[in-house]
Amino acid sequence: MNGAIIIILSKPEFLNNMEYNISDNNQKYTLNNYLKQRSLNGHSEKILKGLTSPQKYISSMFFYDDYGSELFEQITALPEYYPPRIEINLLKKISGMIKDELSEVDIVELGSGDCSKISVLLDSVSQKYLKTIRYLPLDVCQEAIQKSLSILIKQFPDIKYHGIVADFLTQLYLIPNSRKRIFCFFGSTIGNFSREKAKQLIGEIDSTMNSGDMLLLSFDMVKDKNIIEKAYNDSKGITAQFNLNILKVANKIAKTNFNTDDFQHLAYYNQQHSRIEMHLKAKKDINITCPYLDHNIILKEGETIHTENSYKFTNKSIQNLTKAGQFKFNNIFTDNNNWFSIIQIIKI
Repeated sequence: MNGAIIIILSKPEFLNNMEYNISDNNQKYTLNNYLKQRSLNGHSEKILKGLTSPQKYISSMFFYDDYGSELFEQITALPEYYPPRIEINLLKKISGMIKDELSEVDIVELGSGDCSKISVLLDSVSQKYLKTIRYLPLDVCQEAIQKSLSILIKQFPDIKYHGIVADFLTQLYLIPNSRKRIFCFFGSTIGNFSREKAKQLIGEIDSTMNSGDMLLLSFDMVKDKNIIEKAYNDSKGITAQFNLNILKVANKIAKTNFNTDDFQHLAYYNQQHSRIEMHLKAKKDINITCPYLDHNIILKEGETIHTENSYKFTNKSIQNLTKAGQFKFNNIFTDNNNWFSIIQIIKI
């Protein structure tokens, strides 16, 4: 079986399916982990499929282990990384316009990460309506959810909280739907998917939403190449650390023996496809072993492992994307430079 991926674990390991009622500041929140079906076998297969492809790649989903999530939080505070600052300013404007909608609703945040953005929306909720709000962060990183909830409970003790550890690509059906919901998909995370996969995801979100539900969806816009490239090549090298950390995740899951010192961070803007590409470039010829493969993984000097795409958008490409759902376009908010946009759409 030349080139086959062979994975045998004597004791299959699974992420736990758990429900917690955790006390924090005398408040309680529920946390469900629905990743019980994610075995290390499945993760290993995904990683090794990419590493044995002609253009080697590791899915960007593996960036976000606990350390990767910490690094990304640092990235969002970097001066070169403009999206969070612009997005938060836009959210301040939006929250004032939709504050009448922020009562008797579930606020669902997909790929929630830290709580900096959702805090802006929650801060606009009228004091008398706080007890009618439930916030549901959905993320693959349990630690990130718990950290966010511990902060939010102190800021907004009257709100109800229900954390969901799940993958929004395949597990949207797990989101409670007993009342009206506002879905938030921030950080231009939609740009991490190919145009076709992004359309599929918007279609899935549309299928999950009920008539009258709202979606706030953010986009990083096409702009000067130098501005975009600086955002992914920061002077402190935090983005480089974040990129290289994915090799450590691969080592842990797929039992490979990558040495991060053998690679350099590479991020550049591909104008033809309107996207930033992140790669890890081999500094020398490298021979990687893995107990689950019947052959070694060979990288030549200069060869890359593709780790992420981040697509940039125009108003036209946003409109084309949202055609994948049954939505009514309410508003599009953007900064004066048109660097970043958030759209407000309602499920028909």
